[in-house]
Amino acid sequence: MQDNCLVCHGNALQLASDEFRVDRHYRFEGQSDPGDEAVVYAISSARHNVKGTLVNGYGVSSEAMGADMVKALRDNSAFGASPDETRAPAEKSNDATPQRPAGTRPLDAPLLVLDLPQALAQIKQEPAWHSSDRNSLTLLQSDGIRLVLIALHEGAELKTHTTPGPISVQVLEGHVSFRSQEQTTELVPGQLLTLHAGLPHSVVARQESVFLLTLASPAARK
Repeated sequence: MQDNCLVCHGNALQLASDEFRVDRHYRFEGQSDPGDEAVVYAISSARHNVKGTLVNGYGVSSEAMGADMVKALRDNSAFGASPDETRAPAEKSNDATPQRPAGTRPLDAPLLVLDLPQALAQIKQEPAWHSSDRNSLTLLQSDGIRLVLIALHEGAELKTHTTPGPISVQVLEGHVSFRSQEQTTELVPGQLLTLHAGLPHSVVARQESVFLLTLASPAARK
């Protein structure tokens, strides 16, 4: 994927944002790290008579792309969605998984109330928290914004990475060091940090900590 097109290196074919459609997509989420996520697109192009797949990171690991590509990959109505799909924003919920067998937890709705104490208790009861140095729980997944609750054991680190959109970090429990470029900020409960898109950063837990990560969608490029 490039900024304004898809490139097939096998035959040098380039597909502009208006030359393909997304037939289906699936998102895969790691059980403990918000960086362990990917989305797989099944795409087709009637103009070039080809079909294929595209794999991209999701959330904190997604690649930057132009506004036209964002629309082509995310706006289903651009590809002749059915009337039922375009009538109103669909409510979203998670599916049951071995890590979270309960399932059916709402992830998006016209109005969504989040119980942070309950989510905080859940994230520390799951097997991933007891078998690794971290755990994460997606609370909201909408077109423009995403909220992820992240718990880290003392010494756990989110390695240096960038995000395609701006973020905020609000510490709910513990103490974390947030490093961006040459600046390190110590965050404790009651503090909230914001960061512009595309800036490399990392997080280290100085003690057992929980923070709320907000990821905004990239702004459309002018």
